Amino acid sequence: MTILEESGLTVERTADGELCIEALKAHPAGYYDAILMDIQMPNMDGYQAAKLIRNLSGNYRTIPIIAMTANAFDEDRQKALSVGMDAHLAKPVDVKRLFGTLRKVIR
Repeated sequence: MTILEESGLTVERTADGELCIEALKAHPAGYYDAILMDIQMPNMDGYQAAKLIRNLSGNYRTIPIIAMTANAFDEDRQKALSVGMDAHLAKPVDVKRLFGTLRKVIR
């Protein structure tokens, strides 16, 4: 994520989906502009975390979630979108595509 930080963005990392949800709940809705979500994580994967985030009350439902994963097939992209993610980027992530996607999903 250092490329994001080097570009002047503030980045906060969590080790898994459960910790991501805890971080969201620890701040008011609207605190985060977007979530870059890995799919394969311990304890709670990205699909489960995205579903739970979309079921939280308030503006958490609308925070953009971008899947960043080695799962690059179309069915992987479709699954990410079906659980409420806004975009899907296959690893290795192209930096220009990442920034373009962030610009697109952050309203």
